[in-house]
Amino acid sequence: MRRYFTLGSVFIVLLNGVIAAFYPPVLWSMVVFTPLLMLGFYDLLQKKHAVLRNFPLIGHFRYIAEAIRPEISQYFIESDTNGVPFNREQRSIVYQRAKKVRDTVPFGTKKDVYEVGYEWVNHSIKPMHLEPKDLRAVVGESNCKQPYSASRLNISAMSFGSLSKNAVIALNQGAKIGNFAHNTGEGGISPYHLQGDGDLIWQIGTGYFGCRTRDGKFCPETFTDRVNLPSVKMIEVKLSQGAKPGHGGILPAAKLTKEIAEIRGVPMGKDVLSPPAHSVFSTPVELLEFVARLRELSDGKPVGFKLCIGKRREFLAICKAMVKTNITPDFISVDGGEGGTGAAPLEFADHIGAPLVESLIFVHNALTGFSLRRKVRVIASGKVTTGFGMVKCLALGADMCNSARGMMMALGCIQALRCNSNHCPVGVTTHNPQLVAGLVPEDKDKKVANFQQELVKSVCEIMGAMGIADPDHLHPWHIIRRTSPTEIKHYGEIYEFLKDGDLLKENLPPSYERACRAASADTFEHTTA
Repeated sequence: MRRYFTLGSVFIVLLNGVIAAFYPPVLWSMVVFTPLLMLGFYDLLQKKHAVLRNFPLIGHFRYIAEAIRPEISQYFIESDTNGVPFNREQRSIVYQRAKKVRDTVPFGTKKDVYEVGYEWVNHSIKPMHLEPKDLRAVVGESNCKQPYSASRLNISAMSFGSLSKNAVIALNQGAKIGNFAHNTGEGGISPYHLQGDGDLIWQIGTGYFGCRTRDGKFCPETFTDRVNLPSVKMIEVKLSQGAKPGHGGILPAAKLTKEIAEIRGVPMGKDVLSPPAHSVFSTPVELLEFVARLRELSDGKPVGFKLCIGKRREFLAICKAMVKTNITPDFISVDGGEGGTGAAPLEFADHIGAPLVESLIFVHNALTGFSLRRKVRVIASGKVTTGFGMVKCLALGADMCNSARGMMMALGCIQALRCNSNHCPVGVTTHNPQLVAGLVPEDKDKKVANFQQELVKSVCEIMGAMGIADPDHLHPWHIIRRTSPTEIKHYGEIYEFLKDGDLLKENLPPSYERACRAASADTFEHTTA
């Protein structure tokens, strides 16, 4: 192809010269041919791309096709039910509820109800009516001076930096309209989080952004100043996240703007590090002492932590530390390994961290086994976008749910899969001013509120159809799953669920015995009994 391009180029130039001798206006064609020929010869001589070097000019069509592949797949190839990470059906229900337009489906379900893995709930002959405004849960009722009455569905952690300023403003204003909470993410409390006066859950990660010393350590004075803001209702210590558990982060100095530096409390001109682990604690007991310290510094606001479940022994060690110290977090956010809103290494996104169902059941079992469940609220996050998905989480052990990508889609996210490129076409995950301008907070805030309200309403309708008046009365046996073409089981039969105090007994449940005996309140390391 290289030879053909060279010969063809020479032929075009000679042919134009010959024709121009008789008809000079033909030389205007070189206005088109010259840039193309120059690009082709550049391709021929460059050494970076073998495709362009071997196929000058036409090789660019390969890169064009690659660039538009996600859009072609989404709009012309995938069906309503096979798209990933969210299929068309899941995205559509978010868009419809955000806009408060028709969200019903015609002609019955598109799902194969006899396919292994199909799930449902059984309805009651005696349904009831539930009010969405009543679906709330009090966090910190026993430990806090300032307990918080939270909605059962809130905005999951997404930082300013990962999201644009307009996206953060719209989310917070939506939270204010709908009376639910907005998690700040680990990037600190920005002015945009405060602009809408919505309730905030302040997340503190390993970088302690917004409450750190100059050398990156936790600063109690700065924390106290920020936590006393009226909008801050709860504090969440981030241990890990579903998208990339155990993986730190770095914001290169070249990408650090003055605004982000001021918000995060970091110096300009240096890389900003988010270490994989916290520096203020290194053992389960120290973690809980930090939780108690934050609760004291905040004058009694609810404090909890977020994690993606990894080694079971480590979470059991935290539970043992709760028993030993009599310090319990007010809530625990369980992030499934399927979570993720921004950028993560492929291997971490695909293969590290337990999925939400297994994580949620394990955390519920661990807290129940150590007789701690009544003291701690459990929050589930990981692809919660439908009423059934939320009911399932509540039945498997959650008290509340958080949604991140659902809220992004309510903002207008079209799943373009460009969150990590700064080229988000709808202005949600970019800081390009031209793209950010496309997201109008005064319009999108209402859609965020609509989506949350309609999803909670859907939960009420499902529970009402089941004849259940309170989310606390949902249990694993309410969720039915097809396990073969001819067999069905409820989740209470598929998974093991412990009874109160089972892990405090001498004879431990066999499936938990090894991990439980290896866990110690004084270390995250493996110990022998």
